[in-house]
Amino acid sequence: MWFKNLREDIKAAKINDPAARNSFEIWLTYAGVHALSWHRAAYFFHKIKLKLLARIVSQLARFFTGIEIHPAAKIEGGVFIDHGSGVVIGETAEVHKGTVIYQGVTLGGTGKERGKRHPTIMENVTLSAGAKVLGGFTVGKGAKIGAGAVVLKEVPPYATVVGVPGRIVRIRTPENDDATHEGIIAVTALELTAEEFERKEEEAKRAAALAEEQRNEKK
Repeated sequence: MWFKNLREDIKAAKINDPAARNSFEIWLTYAGVHALSWHRAAYFFHKIKLKLLARIVSQLARFFTGIEIHPAAKIEGGVFIDHGSGVVIGETAEVHKGTVIYQGVTLGGTGKERGKRHPTIMENVTLSAGAKVLGGFTVGKGAKIGAGAVVLKEVPPYATVVGVPGRIVRIRTPENDDATHEGIIAVTALELTAEEFERKEEEAKRAAALAEEQRNEKK
């Protein structure tokens, strides 16, 4: 399993980094690939209850790569951490394959709550430099989080989120759900601007209020 995940991580780097030349160079020099390999060792130790050893491994990984991943975080093979310096991934975070994480990204919590307090990142999500995703919600498949965005609530599939706090500025429809992640996922021309999205929400609220009013008049 460890070697399979390593192969998937190297493959993801080759797909998403135009500067990548070959698998050997990626394995030898890419901090994101190294951090994920260290993490899988730490995750194994954590799973068999050797939690101190798991923490030591994760801190060594942080020292050598600048990437901090809690030993309990669940990360699938085929994730790409590009550059990676300053990336923090919390204890209950889950990251699915095809996800691209740039430097300075935080997958964190919002306080001292217990239970599921870190985000779940579904397949083929792009987390741009400096993005902060905080809380135990889900970021849907194919979503894109803009640089420096602070996301505090659930993100639907194929949405683009920017700003502080994060807001949806676009929702895309993919050409097919099985499209591979090649930097930016393939999408159709159908796009909703933020204004259109908000207008449709307001229209739906007004329609619901009008229907409620009509029901009350009939009583």
